[in-house]
Amino acid sequence: MNATMKHPVQLTSGTFDHHVLKSDKPVLVDFWAEWCGPCRVMGYILDEFAQEIGENGTVAKVNVDEEPGIASRYDIQSIPTIIIFKDGKVVDRVVGAVPKKVLSQRLAAVTQLP
Repeated sequence: MNATMKHPVQLTSGTFDHHVLKSDKPVLVDFWAEWCGPCRVMGYILDEFAQEIGENGTVAKVNVDEEPGIASRYDIQSIPTIIIFKDGKVVDRVVGAVPKKVLSQRLAAVTQLP
């Protein structure tokens, strides 16, 4: 495996603000859990997506069982939920497993925001 491959960042309550709210690039945050089948499917998709967006953004993951405070802060009702942040603000939310193309389209739409 190539050492320069980009992978999703695993977030905790101690790292969330730094990686998400203070980021100068768009961040897709996947709220997931080990027991969630659709979440595992999205995990593979997000691994690929992290490679594709490279340095143009960040893909991150929050395990809702390990970090219930973060999940509560963003009113996560169903998983997987992917929230797209730009300049520290929520700009889009995708609930459920979706194709990689949908993530690309949603990210492209929010990066065009003023």
